[in-house]
Amino acid sequence: MSFPSFPSVSSLQGPSASHPLSPYGWDDAWAAAFAPYAEQGLLPGRVVRVDRGQCDVVTPNGTLRADTALVVPRDPMRIVCTGDWVAVDPDGDPQFVRTLLPRRTAFVRSTSSQRSEGQVLATNVDHIVICLSLAVEFDLGRVERFLALAMSSSSGAALLRDGGPAGDGVAEPIVVLTKADLVPDAATLSYLVQDIEGVAPGVQVLTVSSATGEGIDVFSAVVSGGTSVLLGASGAGKSTLANTLLGHDAMEVQAARDVDGKGRHTTTTRNLLLLPSGGVLIDTPGLRGVGLWDAEAGVGQVFSEIEELAEQCRFHDCAHESEPGCAVLAAIEDGSLHERRLDSFRKLLRENQRIAAKTDARVRSEILRGWKRKGAEGRAAMDAKRGRFR
Repeated sequence: MSFPSFPSVSSLQGPSASHPLSPYGWDDAWAAAFAPYAEQGLLPGRVVRVDRGQCDVVTPNGTLRADTALVVPRDPMRIVCTGDWVAVDPDGDPQFVRTLLPRRTAFVRSTSSQRSEGQVLATNVDHIVICLSLAVEFDLGRVERFLALAMSSSSGAALLRDGGPAGDGVAEPIVVLTKADLVPDAATLSYLVQDIEGVAPGVQVLTVSSATGEGIDVFSAVVSGGTSVLLGASGAGKSTLANTLLGHDAMEVQAARDVDGKGRHTTTTRNLLLLPSGGVLIDTPGLRGVGLWDAEAGVGQVFSEIEELAEQCRFHDCAHESEPGCAVLAAIEDGSLHERRLDSFRKLLRENQRIAAKTDARVRSEILRGWKRKGAEGRAAMDAKRGRFR
């Protein structure tokens, strides 16, 4: 993969719109954040790919290869990631990334290990594009999981090495249904879109086909401003979609298996690509597991209808299990809320709380107090029951 070379610039001052990095998202806010490092003679750049402890960085002087070892290599939340804005030493041999600029947003999942660590998949993104293939049956629970993480991207902007604050930006989630040419019946396609809209309140849902070009112009217009990251399982059509937007085959593509529609990991690194229509795109390898990480706020947004119903419950700490006056259970009873949604809501909240408890002593203490309170309430109820039958 090749990246454009910029002419050498003697100054980093001036309006951000005229800066050589403006096509990659450079703006006045980034210039202000970088100002202390400019005084040190460092060069700004955006990370377009990371592999084997090194990264490709687009700078005003062209694309260079830099080592990432100086940026807290043992902390998975603070290592250099595709999408990061960094400061590099232009005269070093070898060249090193000296520091990361504070991230505005970050898409973070928990690792598949048992160490309760977060893994940053992409940073400083404006759109999180969740790709779903129309060639296979939807896993609605997985869609809700992706959305919860996407809607938590501002809290995922991790504290950096210098202790600076996390970013306060918000990445907009978008669901893209790929391979629309495989569903020629308009009514069937409409029902499938409604299924996704039902679990993605307020989220834009688009249908596209790289084979026929259907919906590509609309999607291209959406991602033409800012940075977008493509996420989804292998075989979801992410790399094909990236190639279609680029107008050439920059990403390797393999056919999905006919037996189950699953693909193989043809994309092995996360790559930041400059789009001809404007904006940049980060293509990612297919994700098998998507564990929650600090996603409580996102879970609440994905299941906003349950959160709103809960405010009408008789008890403020209603668990929506068997309590009298529970508005959530009443909604399930009258059919206005599907039981699958409540089950998924509970599952994601439990998972997120479990991860939080492993990393936050305060959360562990609150959970322990909750257990003790419920135990005391149970014993009191049992004593009262026994008293009635004496």
